[in-house]
Amino acid sequence: MDRESWRRHPVLPSYGRDHEVSAVGPPLLLGTADPTFHGDKDRWNPEQLLLAALSQCHMLSYLHMAVKNGVVVTAYEDPAVGTMRLNDNGSGEFISVTLKPRVTITDPLLKYTAQAIHRDAAASCFIARSVNFPVNHEPVVVVVEEAPQDA
Repeated sequence: MDRESWRRHPVLPSYGRDHEVSAVGPPLLLGTADPTFHGDKDRWNPEQLLLAALSQCHMLSYLHMAVKNGVVVTAYEDPAVGTMRLNDNGSGEFISVTLKPRVTITDPLLKYTAQAIHRDAAASCFIARSVNFPVNHEPVVVVVEEAPQDA
């Protein structure tokens, strides 16, 4: 094909990115590509799912360690952040993830323990142990003492 006819060649048709992620038992997850790659912002993309899996794995490992150490967790949130690199050839990869768990407990005497067990949780998380990039942790423990019950 000569250079001139190549420029006039029609663009290949687009394709849909929307799909469903399913497994036996749980409800469907509506999936797509990241909006950068023409996905729907209202559906889960693989990058979000990986970040969620890392965060969820740490949380579940942490809660297990908390029970073993007598720490009662009354709230847990994690606005985790992933850093990705887009390569010249169009591929990409995570280069790091930072989990930022904010744990609320009621016993001020267990604040140090609640902070320290994040290290054990990080070491036992299957997902974090399976990725080829660093998973950093910036945990915060907040103590909110329970109000005394009126007698």
